[in-house]
Amino acid sequence: MKLLVTGSDGFIGSHLTEALVRRGHQVRAFVFYNSFGHRGWLDDVPAEIQRELDIFPGDVRDPNGVRTAMKGCDAVLHLAALIGIPFSYHSPDAYVETNIRGTLNVLQAARDLGTERIIHTSTSEVYGTAQYVPIDEKHPLQGQSPYAATKIGADQLALSFYRSFGLPVAVARPFNTFGPRQSTRAVIPTVITQIANGVKRLRLGALHPTRDFNYVEDTVDGFIAMLESDRVIGEEVNLGSNHEISIGDTVKLIAEVMEADIGIETDRQRLRPEKSEVERLRADNRKALSLLDWKPRYGGREGLREALKLTAAWFTEPTRLARYRHDVYAV
Repeated sequence: MKLLVTGSDGFIGSHLTEALVRRGHQVRAFVFYNSFGHRGWLDDVPAEIQRELDIFPGDVRDPNGVRTAMKGCDAVLHLAALIGIPFSYHSPDAYVETNIRGTLNVLQAARDLGTERIIHTSTSEVYGTAQYVPIDEKHPLQGQSPYAATKIGADQLALSFYRSFGLPVAVARPFNTFGPRQSTRAVIPTVITQIANGVKRLRLGALHPTRDFNYVEDTVDGFIAMLESDRVIGEEVNLGSNHEISIGDTVKLIAEVMEADIGIETDRQRLRPEKSEVERLRADNRKALSLLDWKPRYGGREGLREALKLTAAWFTEPTRLARYRHDVYAV
């Protein structure tokens, strides 16, 4: 297939783009325009992958560029978004423009161009703190941050185009993905890079919330399974492990994997407002198993441990570690 991947220059997007090329697809990589010609994490994928890519610099907020990029593509995997929760507290307009209007631009163009498939990217943050566990796709939606609210809006907009116009949309809802190339905006890279730089007392936020962590390879496999299935059109599908672990226990597990003796101190700037903190997440992934025959290869505590080893090994390679500011809070 000829595919467009928006957000292909980001963490999950770059892994997905690389995997799609390896599977023989023609990929047009929509990257955020900049005058330096930087292509985000796509600059780090193997040269043989880069040679196969059709790079399209643009901005999802611009409907003309989005439409031009989508011409001739059979399907779109839409990952472009602003995702940092703290940044959404003081710059919510940017999230509305990127996450909602950017999604609308993709949907409108797909409708006009007759695009065969749109995989829209959601997030487990749309559920807010779990009202019951495991969280299935019927769980109520709660916008506990401006980021989450805009993702709820984008999800519902995508589904409305399916219901109103028959647009072939499916919503992928990944839970807390981690792995190589992730920003230290996320907790696992934050912990790994601090330990790798010799920090003995880690500066972290809240430790009690629980998360359903998933290795990026599993998340990518879920996206590809959704791309290849006709059974998910009009559906929302959780991509999660059905395994719950607290942030504090995750930190201990990373320290074990990295053979580090650490302490923890609370960095108050890393704490969310009380009512904005998502206290508990644990995915019900039965729908993904039923519709896609998908389940994580790195599931459960032992799977998480193995994936953390792989992630730590990537981050601690000296030239990669040097690219991360372990001493600065990444919003």
